[in-house]
Amino acid sequence: MKQVQGAAPPTAVTPGFRLGPLYVTLPVANAAVFFLWLTVGAFVLPAHVQRITGENNVAALGLANTIGPLLATIANPVFGQISDRTRSRFGRRSPWILGCVALGIIALAVQASASTVLMLGLSWAAVQAIMNGYQAAVTAILPDRVPERRYGTFSGLVGLGVPLATVVTSIVFIAYPELAQGGAYYIVMVVLAAAALLIVFGSPDKDSRDLPPQPLNLAQFFAGFVRPLKSRDFAWAFLSRFGVMAGYMIIFTFNFFLLEEFIGIPKGEVVQKMGILMLIGQVSTIAAVVIVGPLSDRVNRFRLFALIAGIASAVSLVIPLLMPTFEGMIIYNVVHGIAFGIYGAVDMALVTKVLPNAHEVGKDLGVINIANAGPQILAPAIAAFVVLNLGGYASLFIVGIVISLIASFGVMKIRGVR
Repeated sequence: MKQVQGAAPPTAVTPGFRLGPLYVTLPVANAAVFFLWLTVGAFVLPAHVQRITGENNVAALGLANTIGPLLATIANPVFGQISDRTRSRFGRRSPWILGCVALGIIALAVQASASTVLMLGLSWAAVQAIMNGYQAAVTAILPDRVPERRYGTFSGLVGLGVPLATVVTSIVFIAYPELAQGGAYYIVMVVLAAAALLIVFGSPDKDSRDLPPQPLNLAQFFAGFVRPLKSRDFAWAFLSRFGVMAGYMIIFTFNFFLLEEFIGIPKGEVVQKMGILMLIGQVSTIAAVVIVGPLSDRVNRFRLFALIAGIASAVSLVIPLLMPTFEGMIIYNVVHGIAFGIYGAVDMALVTKVLPNAHEVGKDLGVINIANAGPQILAPAIAAFVVLNLGGYASLFIVGIVISLIASFGVMKIRGVR
């Protein structure tokens, strides 16, 4: 792997951190932000669009979902680079974790009161931009504090964020489907505040005032977002994650409408049935993460597991085409849940191993996280175009299959990781 001249090895870890509490605080902090994305993005936002427009308005949902990921794509690496340069008695990451959650809660309160699709889209965009600052700071904790021999285990713990959040989200909406009408906004606010306080005070950052200052040069600041992509393995890891997330988001974005119009679930049952399916899928994901995370450390093969995950994801997307029923969706969610769990268990380990500069991990992980936000930008527009012009919801699964297979090819091109 190409090194930046004068940089420490990518696996360098700042000494003096207690690793024990991080086994709990890191997955909880990660799960909290995914609880936000899932609760609002999958349940509350479509229901909010329905309340505003009076119908399943695909174009309106696409608009409300598109603005935010665009800002998130920019915000994540920017916040990551700023946190790398932060020098304070509270460390580099903690000020941004607490500050972004405080601002994010205010933005969520504004979103809860939105009465037009434009206002809904703008407020949701503000939430996503701000909370990507939180996510950038939390993501950088792994390379900051975790030794290389524990990458697989902690990658698995970070990977638990999505399934844990989904399980909790599913249970909440199965038991209380009426929360989709707006009450869930306030539950999300409480969860985010609790998670931020837990990781900041349960796993405190170190005073960063003694770290060498990094003078701000705007030309180098913006060039820094492109520089890591010059590393071949980093670029392929970026493209691979982009493909995996795009294949997922193509379906996820319109899952609410898809279940009603393609699978045929009655409108009054969609929220609960969607919750049941998500719960089934994420239990499968958790099982895969728990097994594959430590196993990948033992066999030291991260790329292999990521390849298996991409192929399995493509296979899972065939199932709803052959069985467009609730039972078929159950099978799909089990298989796809396992595939996503395998990928989630090794994704952060694989990415951390190809980081090109140990002194800019926040910024570089922010760049790699564009591969999360980018598909969120493209998926609503692509999905709406496919549904309206290329054969309806069935075509979404075909597009997802193609994207997942392309992502698998990207994993094969990474050479610096087994």
